[in-house]
Amino acid sequence: MTDTAAATHPDYDKAITYALDRLRRELSPNLFYHCAAHTEQDVLPAVQRLARLDGVTQTEQRLLEVAAAYHDIGHIRSPYHHEAIGVEIMTEALPNFGFVPADIERLSAMVMATRMPQSPNNHLERLLADADLDGLGRQDFFRTSKALWRELRAQGKPRGWTQWLQVQLRFLRLHRYFTTTARALRDEGKQQNIALLERLIRDQKKSGE
Repeated sequence: MTDTAAATHPDYDKAITYALDRLRRELSPNLFYHCAAHTEQDVLPAVQRLARLDGVTQTEQRLLEVAAAYHDIGHIRSPYHHEAIGVEIMTEALPNFGFVPADIERLSAMVMATRMPQSPNNHLERLLADADLDGLGRQDFFRTSKALWRELRAQGKPRGWTQWLQVQLRFLRLHRYFTTTARALRDEGKQQNIALLERLIRDQKKSGE
């Protein structure tokens, strides 16, 4: 393949495989939430689902998939400012898979849009941001929330369980999905998870914990 052909037709699959392979090999075992499965089995399928439901073009969906694959790759170096680190890794890696600077700039902005508090500036960025927090409206929310609690404790950020539930409740109450597609898909489930958190907090208070 010539350089021109590679630039015209980025190898999306190889770029994604590269990111997933590094996540599987290099992430700390103490990343109970930001593990390889979070990207591979959570955010990547979520962004594919949102892209299909939203009706974006095939090229836009492929870009979303690449951005999803790289959105947490910075964690292989540090949990702090990991989005910016991820952009550095992406900028180094993606030219090898036929991505031109304009592609990389677009993808970098998508990754940075997932930084908390999320700040997407266009529709693709909004879709990725919503995919990153897709779990807020799913039935596995409690499992993933507990994984994040364990991860933060391993990083020296201890919170009691009841305090953590209260933090999560505040977060879900304030959170709003950016796209109508994500709202239609996940708002009802998110309300159910808010009710679950409220019930768990009441039970904790009753038990005196």
